Amino acid sequence: MLRMTLSVLVVAAAAAMVVASAQAKFSGLTGEVGPAYSIEVKNKAGKDLKTIKAGTYKIKVEDKASIHNFHLMGPGLNKKTGISFKGDTVWTIKLKPGRYTYQCDPHAASGMKGHFTVTK
Repeated sequence: MLRMTLSVLVVAAAAAMVVASAQAKFSGLTGEVGPAYSIEVKNKAGKDLKTIKAGTYKIKVEDKASIHNFHLMGPGLNKKTGISFKGDTVWTIKLKPGRYTYQCDPHAASGMKGHFTVTK
């Protein structure tokens, strides 16, 4: 009886992890930097992200130039690609209410930056 109960608990925990992972996986957020001097974050509809509800998301970061990086920062979050990195990566991020900034660190002063707001 104890083995059966433990087995059921293990299966339930595994199922919960899969559901949580799937919810974050299909958020449709994309961060893009380069190849020219542009940087943006888009929602799943492909439009510039202005506001989003707090929660856990997966964001696909497309870093298209080895002279740029993609740096995302805000309440409790500070993630970035390396300047020499060129390629795609996926981050799982937890967004809390507040303002988030994304920028190319070497070119932020010349305008390669943006922001969005996270609401409750």
